[in-house]
Amino acid sequence: MATPIIFDTDPGVDDAQAIAIALAHPDIELLGLTTTFGNVEVETATHNALLLSELAGQSIPVAQGAAAPLVKPKAPAPAHIHGADGLGNIDLPAVTGKPQPVSAAQFIVDTVNARPGEVTLVAVGPLGNLAAALQLDPGIVDRVRRVVIMGGSIREGGNVTPVAEANLYNDPHAGARVLTAGWPLTLVGLDATHRCVLDPEAMERIAAAQGELGRVLAESYTFYKDFYRQALGINGCCPHDSCSLAWLMKPELFTTQRGHLNVVTEGPAMGQTVFAPEGRPFITEQWSTTPLAEVCLNADGPAVIDWIVETLGG
Repeated sequence: MATPIIFDTDPGVDDAQAIAIALAHPDIELLGLTTTFGNVEVETATHNALLLSELAGQSIPVAQGAAAPLVKPKAPAPAHIHGADGLGNIDLPAVTGKPQPVSAAQFIVDTVNARPGEVTLVAVGPLGNLAAALQLDPGIVDRVRRVVIMGGSIREGGNVTPVAEANLYNDPHAGARVLTAGWPLTLVGLDATHRCVLDPEAMERIAAAQGELGRVLAESYTFYKDFYRQALGINGCCPHDSCSLAWLMKPELFTTQRGHLNVVTEGPAMGQTVFAPEGRPFITEQWSTTPLAEVCLNADGPAVIDWIVETLGG
């Protein structure tokens, strides 16, 4: 039986790769795409979500959501990483579809309540839409099947500050709300995603198998790869958002640990993920008062890449 998901996203080059997986994988039922600011403005994220599903020949509901953080000032979109259009500043075809007439948060609430116990939320951008859904209906905590978050960093350090990963830095207050809500949650952060490198040969295979969508993935990858060469000195890119789906479908490829999560919301450590392993005593109990969650501490990077290529490469 296919796993029904809502994919919450800010596409974004690595988001586009993950959306392609969600569209292609035979064991994933993509119920909808909900969009947020992050890698791009939310209107651009919505445009890209509509475009990617159309390029795959599918009609997937797209609901537009958070345009800014809950509290902190909004950071500029990282055009130097993803391009001003989120897809590497390439030539893109026109979009014919329109977003849903409801907000992303309402779409999440309605979909979860229509299929209680079935729907997994996979969120790979700032977490404002999930935080808003919790505000609309706190009861969804007990009706989702699972929440998978691409975000945070336990031991790896940050990628936008010395300690903070981008998605949680962009909206730390929403992140704190979502990571401590008490629903079944798995965090797939930089500790796992930095172990995975999608090299040019793998992307060539994907591009050859995915038609016009493959062209967009390959050309946007070229822009993204240039950033990774400068930032990390690697020949390829870390497919961060695809790793969330890899965990969902192939959890045995990841090393996980249970514990208590929180997010720093103020000061120079804003956006830092705080993780207290289950059962480990500290000088006070304050670190271990949030609900238990699961975090990924490592991944079999080559096996994750093989899974991505097998899913998209035919």
